[in-house]
Amino acid sequence: MTTKRPEAVAAIAGQMRSAVSRRRLLQVAGIGSAAMVAAACGTGSSDSAGGEASASAAEDMSDTEKVVNWSNWPLYLDVNEDTGEYPTLAAFEEATGIDVTYTEDVNDNNEFFAKVRTQLEQGQDIGRDLVVLTDWMAALWIQSGFAQKFDKAMIPNSGNIIPRLAEVSFDKPREYTMPWQSGFAGLGYNVPALQSAMGKDALTSLDELFDPALKGRITLLSEMRDTMGCILAWKGFDPSNFTDAQFEEAIAALTEQVDNGQVRQVTGNDYIAAMESGDVIAVIGWSGDVIALGEDFGFSLPESGGTLWTDNMLIPALAQHKKNAEMVINNYYDPAVAAEVAAYVNYICPVEGAQAEMEKIDPDLATDEYIFPSSAMLDRAYVFMELTPEQNESYSRLFEKAIGN
Repeated sequence: MTTKRPEAVAAIAGQMRSAVSRRRLLQVAGIGSAAMVAAACGTGSSDSAGGEASASAAEDMSDTEKVVNWSNWPLYLDVNEDTGEYPTLAAFEEATGIDVTYTEDVNDNNEFFAKVRTQLEQGQDIGRDLVVLTDWMAALWIQSGFAQKFDKAMIPNSGNIIPRLAEVSFDKPREYTMPWQSGFAGLGYNVPALQSAMGKDALTSLDELFDPALKGRITLLSEMRDTMGCILAWKGFDPSNFTDAQFEEAIAALTEQVDNGQVRQVTGNDYIAAMESGDVIAVIGWSGDVIALGEDFGFSLPESGGTLWTDNMLIPALAQHKKNAEMVINNYYDPAVAAEVAAYVNYICPVEGAQAEMEKIDPDLATDEYIFPSSAMLDRAYVFMELTPEQNESYSRLFEKAIGN
């Protein structure tokens, strides 16, 4: 799902939506061994107020060096597919004189962290002024002292954040992060294949996903938080606040479906190809992935609830162009700019006022609940509970055992 700004509307109008989304490229999301070690070893000093680590700051060279180095996920910013230019970014550069080096080198949270971890732990500049990380990894960076607090005076548009994302447990009150995009994990399905197998054109519950008529024709996500979030909700538990016993009961439910052959595969990014071929009829998958496939595919949040994840902009410790990076963040919280990005990426737009701007670009997208979800829809999605390193290790081990790894 993706979008862009008024200068680029004409270019966007002639573009096809990519069949590959940012979440499609995410193969593992959970604190991996490197991240767990960093968190467990306490690589940073916690302050007494919020448990967050304090990061030292480098001298800010923004006034003399008009540059920003930004690392983001692939296919996560509006692009002119003919020229390769990022229209909203080009407009920002022209307006401010700041040269932004935009690199699509965050293919996986753990993989990216592994590339820069040694520099971060040694208190060195990693050569990025802005990075985009998923909630749990952003939390790790904050806790470890790898992030700098914002100067909110440099981000006046930060007040445009949608209420649902304004406060998160790992960063109250959004001092270190601002959401880039969000999305849902829920039920995806091949409509013609589903009609043939079950005589219906939509799935609305995990009971239907685990119907014997779909035996061997479903996949689940290898992202523990999304698959287990959906299953916890299905079992009647709150994925945002659950106990070890409740997680173990949900694991038992997952194990049953794997062992009885209902689940064909637990996968990261290759469920889309199997859905397209019809080998897989239904999945627990990501909203942007499925919607990008077109009219023969559907996505819905389960009646019991799905999960809501967010990727966040964060300024690394010792970044040398902090003020310039804050200007970039402020730019993308302009509702008109945010609407242009959302029109291209098609994920949940975190900016209040962007929906009205979207009506000028594409009225149909302005009513798309997977870009601008209603309060009722958001209430059906859970943010997975923040885990300690010990909980993450324990839950990940149980999950891997349940899926046969």
